Amino acid sequence: MRTLITGGTGQLGRALARLAPAGIQVIALGSHACDVTDPAAVRAAVETHRPDLIVHCAAMTDVDGCERDPRRAWQVNALGTQHVAAAAVEAGARLVYISTNYVFDGEAEEPYHEFARPNPISIYGQTKLAGEEIVRALFPRHYIVRTAMLYDETGRNFVNTMLRLACERPVLRVVADQFGNPTYAADLAEAIWRLVRYPAYGTYHLVNDGQASWFDWACETLRLAGLSTPVEPIPASAYTRLARPPRNGVLASLAAPALGITLRPWQDALKRNLDRRARLPEPPGTA
Repeated sequence: MRTLITGGTGQLGRALARLAPAGIQVIALGSHACDVTDPAAVRAAVETHRPDLIVHCAAMTDVDGCERDPRRAWQVNALGTQHVAAAAVEAGARLVYISTNYVFDGEAEEPYHEFARPNPISIYGQTKLAGEEIVRALFPRHYIVRTAMLYDETGRNFVNTMLRLACERPVLRVVADQFGNPTYAADLAEAIWRLVRYPAYGTYHLVNDGQASWFDWACETLRLAGLSTPVEPIPASAYTRLARPPRNGVLASLAAPALGITLRPWQDALKRNLDRRARLPEPPGTA
């Protein structure tokens, strides 16, 4: 199976390429090779590579950046998805669209399952929900995969930021009243590869099992890394952001377990991530 990944240089794109099962040929394209805001470029990429499956990871994921530049957010997350979905229709390729827990407002007291009603409260959430609606309207052979709090060994993410700040600051102050599912990109990638084996099209929540606040996540990260920097809990109101994340961003899955697809507890996934991170070669100039 030939698979084209948009956003192929991002956290999930890299994990999908690295963990592709035998028999799957992956073409991972970054924005320089496939600018999703350019319909001609998207069409050309799909016509050139002729994929059987497209995994659409490309997105503007800077949540505060979306508030600063909503026009760009709509261009990338909504129109970009329309271009990819239209190209998938023309090519007859199945489509995986990566979405987010930000499509919910976070006001519920229980986790959100796949059939809960979305109500985004940020530009990021609004544009990602628009992407979902476009995919559903244009192409029935789709998988919409919502996830949350994604991280991997490299790049900009919460885990790497906490590890860096723990070595630079005497104490960390982290929000304790917003919750979600810390999700390891490698585990998500493996779950997606399992999902696309089934012609069970629809919407899925794929996150590591369990829930945590940002404070919980920071404490567990430092504990597993053997760092003793104190972590103090603070309310979200003490941390100024342009975009308001959902207070309760916890996702629950009804659909994926019905196919036998579950992800490990987030604490186990975090340990796996840190173990692999410790084995990575040091970047040049850090020795």
